[in-house]
Amino acid sequence: MKNILNITNGDSAVEIMNKANIAGDFLPWRDILHDGPVPENHSLKELSEIRAQFIVGRGWGTQESVRNSFIERDNELKSFEKYEKVILWFEHDLYDQLQILQILDWFHSNQPNDVEFSIICTEKYLGMLSPDEMKNLLKYEEVITEKHLNLSSKAWASFRSCTPEKWYGLLNSDTSALPFLENAIVRMLEEYPDCSNGLSRTERQALKIISEGGKHPGEIFRRSQESEDQMFLGDSSFWVILQEFLECNPPLIKLSNGKKLTLPADPDHELTITPLGREVLAGIRKWSEIVGIDRWIGGVHLKPGNTWCWDSGSRTLSK
Repeated sequence: MKNILNITNGDSAVEIMNKANIAGDFLPWRDILHDGPVPENHSLKELSEIRAQFIVGRGWGTQESVRNSFIERDNELKSFEKYEKVILWFEHDLYDQLQILQILDWFHSNQPNDVEFSIICTEKYLGMLSPDEMKNLLKYEEVITEKHLNLSSKAWASFRSCTPEKWYGLLNSDTSALPFLENAIVRMLEEYPDCSNGLSRTERQALKIISEGGKHPGEIFRRSQESEDQMFLGDSSFWVILQEFLECNPPLIKLSNGKKLTLPADPDHELTITPLGREVLAGIRKWSEIVGIDRWIGGVHLKPGNTWCWDSGSRTLSK
């Protein structure tokens, strides 16, 4: 039996792979690259430090545990030549497609010599599969070629560019080597402020669900996920959006009296939209102007003087 390294999108997939008796070692790629800075001109080590600091800053782990997780991950990746074969196991959604780009870009610069290199990427959510269903995915395995590597490097550099034009320009390129990439490109562009109301697609979905009577944060998150063609967002990132709506002055939403938003939410947590929230949703006021924009999408730092917006109707990007 060959000595295999399986790289996949997280711990849930690894747990199911173990139950399915998938051969080899496992490397979960724990990073939400669609959230926070992914700037250009940094090595893997430097970028991992940037990503670790972002995650710690969000309160999603301690400094030591998060940094060590990235160091261990990167060291395991760099030791890939001790394996006879590397298999990438991923999904079709934005979260996974960005991880694929990062990993394949790294392999493009560190190409395996005598190591077999393949990918399994389907529309099935790995963390939701039974062990038998996971094992059945092996029939979708395909060899990674120069086309995969070249496209990934081009797309990864575009994602990390300090302006979004190159990422947007990928829509006019041949991305067929990674058949799910085009949808991921559009979905990432939809996270730019909307030209009419300043809300990202995820922010707009959340506010709209609350305006329609959605009250409990868990219900709002579930309904937002159901509105996606490909689910990709974790509840921790979604809670950040709800918290920003609650904390701005004046707020866009309100939480039931005397309550503080927690994750997971208390059973009696109820959210309601405010008059300002309705004005933003209607495009009368702009969320990005109310809150003062300061966030990253890949390598783009959205801030005063560098604000880009997305027109979902015409699918165009403008500054």
